[in-house]
Amino acid sequence: MMAKPKPSAAQDGFSRILANTGWLLGGKGVGAVLSLAYLAIVTRTLGVADFGRFALVLSAATVIKTITSFESWQIVVRYGQTHMATGNGDALNRVLRFCILIDLASAAVGGAIAAFIILAFGVLLELPPGMGWQAWIFCMVMMITIRSSPTGILRLFDRFDSAALAETMIPVGRMIGAVAALWLMPSITGFLIAWGAAELLCAIAYWGLALREGRGRIGQWTAGRALDARTENPGIIGFLTATNLQTSLSSMGQQVAVLVVGLFVGPVGAGLYRLANQLANSLTKISGLLSRSIFVELSRSGNQGSEALGALFRRTNRLALVAGAVIIALILLIGRPLLGLIAGPEFLPAYPLLLLLGIAACIDLIGVSYRPLLMATDRAGLSLRITFISTALLLGMQAALLPLYGTIGAASANIVAAVAGFLMMGLASRNAVRAQG
Repeated sequence: MMAKPKPSAAQDGFSRILANTGWLLGGKGVGAVLSLAYLAIVTRTLGVADFGRFALVLSAATVIKTITSFESWQIVVRYGQTHMATGNGDALNRVLRFCILIDLASAAVGGAIAAFIILAFGVLLELPPGMGWQAWIFCMVMMITIRSSPTGILRLFDRFDSAALAETMIPVGRMIGAVAALWLMPSITGFLIAWGAAELLCAIAYWGLALREGRGRIGQWTAGRALDARTENPGIIGFLTATNLQTSLSSMGQQVAVLVVGLFVGPVGAGLYRLANQLANSLTKISGLLSRSIFVELSRSGNQGSEALGALFRRTNRLALVAGAVIIALILLIGRPLLGLIAGPEFLPAYPLLLLLGIAACIDLIGVSYRPLLMATDRAGLSLRITFISTALLLGMQAALLPLYGTIGAASANIVAAVAGFLMMGLASRNAVRAQG
């Protein structure tokens, strides 16, 4: 019979979630402030149409990266904890090298997919002459700067502070690059160079901090073959596949929407939709931060008994509910003035989109603990099926509503899909908690 956990187990886990999320929020807080500044520079410099084209390139690169890349940091955390607990640094190193191989392979595949998309659909995306090669190079930069593996090392060792520092390199790099582009090359090309340089800067910071933190604890780089991790860690391939598909589906729906809007209503509509989506995601950034911290702690509490798991799950749900309500209130109160302040009056038609997309994002925030719980309790397959259903619903609703209601229809589809995903994930998560008892 499973031993009853210490009364403080859930409290300790919840405290670490708050502390780790606090570190991530610190980095994202800096990023949020800087993002408002560089977003203002880009929108006011490029205008609605060129910003729409810039947004289409960013979305295309993000879609490709999302489809091909793997959430290998979850592999490092999920399987690395066992090796770390037993002091088997070499086995942990093989897990890390296995994830690096996966990341490199996904970068190669992503580059090929990017070339095909740009050649086949570049005309439909209304890219200016010569922009196709620039878009492909930017996509390749996005591919080679995948930093999931070093992220896993930092989270495995609870160095969320170091991860937050590395993450700030993106907004800092974009801010510096945006100012440089404004003075030297105020065009789509200039801002693409700035965004690519920021990605490289962030990847270098992540790897530097991860290697420094793991020195002496992640074993020898020559100990065995990386592919041995498949036999040493039962279930790693299934877990890897499920996390990749789930992340791809959930993220792809949002980015594909920008491309679909661009195809239906042109760069102007895509630009408005992208701006509203970016601002909504900025206001609800805490969702992703909480999810990362929650997954680490739920993976640990699963070994401490069902009582600790259930208590931690309930605490995180209450925290997410309060955060979601506060953010919806902020969107209602300051959303329109903020939009006009950042992007200017020509972007004010994006406010209804901001409101709809913000509500959808807050619904996702309220259910932020559901997916990490299913992953931590070996229900990755169930989580994947639910994500597939909600993503299919999102894209189906967008296809149906966009021709009828334009960008408002596309944004409304996000709310329908968010509610459906919330209900399905919530039911599955509560069943999982009861099954652990």
